Amino acid sequence: MIAHTMDVTLGQLLEQIAERQPDHDAVVYPDRGLRYSYNVFNQLCRETAKGLMKLGIKKGEHIAIWATNCPEWVTTQFATGKMGAVLVTVNTSYRVTELEYLLKQSDSTTLILMESYRGTSYIDMLYEIVPELKKAEPGKLQSKKFPYLKNVIVLGERRYPGMFMWSDILKLKEEVSDAELDKRMASLDPDDVINMQYTSGTTGFPKGVMLSHINLVNNAANIAECMKLTAKDRMCIPVPFFHCFGSVLGTLTCVTAGATMVPVQEFDAKQVLMAVQKEKCTALHGVPTMFIAELNDPDFDKYDLSSLRTGIMAGSVCPIEVMKAVVEKMGAREITIVYGQTESSPGITQTRTDDPLEIRVSTVGRALPNVEVKIVDPVTKKEVSHGKRGELCTRGYHVMKGYYKNPKATAEAIDEEGWLHTGDLAIMDENGYCDIVGRLKDMIIRGGENIYPREIEEFLYQHPKILDAQVIGIPDEKYGEQVMAWIKLKKGQTATAEEIRNYCLGKIASYKVPRFIEFCEEYPMTASGKIQKFKLRELGRKLVKHH
Repeated sequence: MIAHTMDVTLGQLLEQIAERQPDHDAVVYPDRGLRYSYNVFNQLCRETAKGLMKLGIKKGEHIAIWATNCPEWVTTQFATGKMGAVLVTVNTSYRVTELEYLLKQSDSTTLILMESYRGTSYIDMLYEIVPELKKAEPGKLQSKKFPYLKNVIVLGERRYPGMFMWSDILKLKEEVSDAELDKRMASLDPDDVINMQYTSGTTGFPKGVMLSHINLVNNAANIAECMKLTAKDRMCIPVPFFHCFGSVLGTLTCVTAGATMVPVQEFDAKQVLMAVQKEKCTALHGVPTMFIAELNDPDFDKYDLSSLRTGIMAGSVCPIEVMKAVVEKMGAREITIVYGQTESSPGITQTRTDDPLEIRVSTVGRALPNVEVKIVDPVTKKEVSHGKRGELCTRGYHVMKGYYKNPKATAEAIDEEGWLHTGDLAIMDENGYCDIVGRLKDMIIRGGENIYPREIEEFLYQHPKILDAQVIGIPDEKYGEQVMAWIKLKKGQTATAEEIRNYCLGKIASYKVPRFIEFCEEYPMTASGKIQKFKLRELGRKLVKHH
């Protein structure tokens, strides 16, 4: 049996914490004056669970949620955890095609959605792909394209044809007894799948990652432990809930420790700084671009951030300078880095709060408790010695149950011995600390030399005019691949490709010096803030062809 500490379901976990500290703040939305104690929050989740049961939703059924970090999102997360439906999280940037794919592939019977996001109507998109909804009675949808989909629940004050309102669900709770809910809760196995997240498809179609209560609760508990999180902590969560960063490292990690969640509905640097000041947050999460935006806010110095102690920076490679600024300027002296992926619930390694700063800014930490990590040669699959590059593999309680309806992809990701192959290149030192040096598929092979883009990016970051740099490989007839750099300059700076190339010459091996250099204002991003290097590669290929 794989070692893990907590054999509880998400629903039971919340009941235990609410019993232990009923009056303690659980969820606070400073911008809307909303404040739930653990007792009130647990009751609300129970009522929502009963409403969903009254809709006829069975254990193991799929409920998709398409919304930003609103209060109903976090209620639904724990309500489904109590009544046993699988929560399928939908990326807020999805458009018609992606939504259609996800609803079909996931076999969701229920969709909870907000009305609109950033000027785009979710309602219109849904009617476009499910026209039958306009004539359907709520809860009785019959669609050829989506045979499973029955219920659509809208978060808002308006009634729409074919849809329930959130308030309707809460009214239904009267018709289900506490005993019925407790019986359902007791029937759940902690090893059941309870959450499904679609991995941002950097290649091919997104895959539904099936995660169990054990996967999620234990990962969250281990992460809380590495941050030394207690009930005294108050965590500001501006990262999206539809991602493991928001819903595991954020909300669930808080609940395992009995800490307070302070969500920000949609990322905005000022809203984050205000929330930290107003609620005296001790922890702050973010991807590097979020921390950069906060640090560069023109009013940064006016906010009182003295309560900050810890938090997590993750989601993409954390530039060392940004990490230092978060420690020095924001005062989050015990900020940690977590590395992982959705397939591992998501945390694999983490820096500890008491690691020396040098280790905390230059590595992604060491394996979480009860988790195994090894580095293997990408070709032979044999373990490599300390200090050598290879693919990072992990094994333990945190490895997903598999990809939904995709046994082939599951077998490619998890080998016979239970090791998850991450596709990330890393180096491990003799103390088990890992440094991620790139993606296996981003590795550039030029004339037989293996080139790791991360190494060149870190070098380019040191240039005084450069704000950000992304290095990719593009096809070349003579060498197989050539190095290309996409550079974002700091405000008000100008530079030429020649100038950047001269800066590299003599400082890094000549085969690593970018042959092509392009300047840009923005990078193509996924909704979760990851840079899409494959799009940069496509652009680069076209540009080079035209030269």
